[in-house]
Amino acid sequence: MAKRDPLAEYNRKRDFGRTAEPAGKRESSARGDRFIVQKHDATRLHWDFRLEADGVLKSWAVTKGPSPDPDIKRLAVRTEDHPMSYAEFEGTIPKGEYGGGTVMLWDRGIWEPVEGKSWKDIDKGHLHFTLKGERMNGEWLLVRMKKRPGEKRENWLLRKVADEHAEEGDPLVERELTSVLTGRSMAEIAADVKGEHSLKGKKGKAFASEMEKAAKHNVRKAKPKRKTAPGKPPKFRPPQLATLVDAVPTGNGWMHEIKFDGYRALIAAAGKDVRVYTRSGKDWSDKFAPLVAKFTALDLPSCLIDGEIVAYGKDGNPDFSSLQKVLKRGHGSQGKDDALTFHAFDLLEVEGEDLAKLPNIERKERLEALLRDAEPPIHVADHVIGAGEKLYRAMCQAKQEGIISKAVDAPYRGTRTRNWVKVKCTLRQEFVIIGWKKSSAKARPFSSLLLAQHEDGELVYKGNVGTGFNQDMLADLAAKMARLVRKTPPAEVDRVSARGVTWLTPKLVAEIAFAEFTAEGNVRHASFIDLRSDKPAEQVTPEEPDDAPQEDAADEVKISSRKRVIFPDSGQTKGDLADYYASIAPLMLPFAAFRPVSLVRCPQGRARKCFFQKHDSGSFGEHVHHVPIAEKKGGTEDYLYIEDAAGLLACVQMGTIEFHGWGARSTEVEEPDRMVFDLDPDEGLDFGDVKQAAKDIRKKLADLGLTSFAMLSGGKGVHVVVPLTPGHSWEEHKDFSKRFAEAMSMAEPERFVATMSKAKRKGKIFIDYLRNQRGSTAVVPYSARARAGAPVAVPISWKELNDFANAQPFSISDAKTLHKRAESKALAGWGFAEQRLPDI
Repeated sequence: MAKRDPLAEYNRKRDFGRTAEPAGKRESSARGDRFIVQKHDATRLHWDFRLEADGVLKSWAVTKGPSPDPDIKRLAVRTEDHPMSYAEFEGTIPKGEYGGGTVMLWDRGIWEPVEGKSWKDIDKGHLHFTLKGERMNGEWLLVRMKKRPGEKRENWLLRKVADEHAEEGDPLVERELTSVLTGRSMAEIAADVKGEHSLKGKKGKAFASEMEKAAKHNVRKAKPKRKTAPGKPPKFRPPQLATLVDAVPTGNGWMHEIKFDGYRALIAAAGKDVRVYTRSGKDWSDKFAPLVAKFTALDLPSCLIDGEIVAYGKDGNPDFSSLQKVLKRGHGSQGKDDALTFHAFDLLEVEGEDLAKLPNIERKERLEALLRDAEPPIHVADHVIGAGEKLYRAMCQAKQEGIISKAVDAPYRGTRTRNWVKVKCTLRQEFVIIGWKKSSAKARPFSSLLLAQHEDGELVYKGNVGTGFNQDMLADLAAKMARLVRKTPPAEVDRVSARGVTWLTPKLVAEIAFAEFTAEGNVRHASFIDLRSDKPAEQVTPEEPDDAPQEDAADEVKISSRKRVIFPDSGQTKGDLADYYASIAPLMLPFAAFRPVSLVRCPQGRARKCFFQKHDSGSFGEHVHHVPIAEKKGGTEDYLYIEDAAGLLACVQMGTIEFHGWGARSTEVEEPDRMVFDLDPDEGLDFGDVKQAAKDIRKKLADLGLTSFAMLSGGKGVHVVVPLTPGHSWEEHKDFSKRFAEAMSMAEPERFVATMSKAKRKGKIFIDYLRNQRGSTAVVPYSARARAGAPVAVPISWKELNDFANAQPFSISDAKTLHKRAESKALAGWGFAEQRLPDI
């Protein structure tokens, strides 16, 4: 019997008269061990992972790209075998052809199965191998997932094995943006640029035109106009509900998502006809009119989408009370500050096809494809496969509600099942019971208990608890409290909370579960667990994590007048500021040390006179250093720079609040290594406009092969930071940033402006590129700001940008939180990348 042609499916799917892809034939390379990865922007962006075996390239389409993080498992869909001649294919597959879109050769090298294994293990559904590539290296695993009856796709998981090549997060796909074959970006490949393409000398419209060409790739393709009517929106169907469990399920059979604290909603859409249903089937389209308008603009085919409507609180987290305030305004009257967001997590129906029977993972893939053109406030909820416990801990540390875990291969059922489970975050602490309120129900001896904790030797009221009791607890507590009744309150309680209270001598200790402390210091969503008899009431104090480690600099530099209030609105002192910089120094110094700095000094506090200082006659002491820099007018001037935490504190001792750094090191002041685009919004603009602008600039930079990072400025805007390898001049540095900003403003003059003129900035965002000229500075990451509330400039990941309601969510009181954030995978490697300024 003739052996089946492994390339028959490949050849059948392609018209080689229309595509430049090679037809090829079955053949082996000289060594027989090649691997390649091709970045492919087809219907959706993915990475094609290919291993040479048996004379062909065995292929998988990897959603979101390979990650070197062993905790991140990526869906890899098995595709048809490809010919060996495909190993160096790079170009554009015509639109309308199979796989139409841009293809980049993203990685290449050799592979081999680990000892005792073979490529034939693919048939067993488990491939363990090592890679030696230009980007991917070390041990990896491909594991096939269990196939459901009737399922056509062959789903695998690609995962890195922990070794010396493992890294946290997604540094490969986020920073490796050019071809290993030609060095081109996706935009250059899409434009078929082979090296002669240059924007040098082009200005104004000519430069904007070339920039627009470079931007065509990663901006999602406009959907073709629908030739037929979109149909009617699907009917409401009961949503699937999750079962509450105590522990996060483990293994590759589960995908995990954030549990949003909002309103469950189903979006039924068909073109301009969009409806929003509550979980009980009520049509609330009028209450969520702004979201309806966003979905209408997408012009979707007939579909039914499951998700959550969320509003964000001041801390940037989903906040149910904020959502309730929006809804109370009613009938679509939400203002620009309400920030309603829809997080889609399932797709039940599309164009008449019932998807409920499909596995969770496939429905999610279909959902991502459907909403590929969606922009904020519409999002597809991210998920991780495996590693649910880490996501759960991260959510709890961020004071969010918890996570939802879903069986990867389970269908959708409109009822409560254990294929969806929820694990909630709750905090537990001990409190002293100081009183109780009478209940109107005869069966209950009291309605709630008043709680307190000892702080600085005094009892401080911490709110009430009214749930979690069973009948035995109620009777036991009533008996114990009856012996402790007193006439006066043992702690200061506000008049409203004290109304109708029977006060108690503070002897009973209770363990309470709760969601969080409110801004007033009271417990939220409290639930009674039990009485504690193993700890005296006098020892019940708030549980707080240990302070972040501080540098020895606090001993080297004496801070005088520590109690002087320098932030009068919030009461924070010079000592508080010094303690913040001593703590944050390990995070801040990689960006602030050995870089000429300008200081914002406010010797009498931020409310009094503040001024910039960049030179020093020696009054700052031995820990602050000087570098001579040539001036335009001739001669040199000594500029300030610091080397360590002691230098930071020496500046604080002299009244410094803010640190602003050059875009070059003090050792190489003529070779810039950092470009910053400061997005400064006009007074009338919403912060959401700034966030979208930052993401748009990130896309444009990525099209040019540049990795960028986001930072909340601590003021009004966002900084887009582009680290660069030194090797170009200040003139080239400024010229690139200026033309880039001007091109953005010319492409969208209604949104952007590249001039400082206030008259021209009305209703627009100023892309401030002027910080990229010699001698100019930008605020250093983690620097405090001389503003109300003592905010700080904070690095963030692009993924979490949407989570923040303003540019100053953190203050000098949040050093511990900032240390924990910096240890997260999301911020691993923030602000560092080896890349050169493009020749444009």
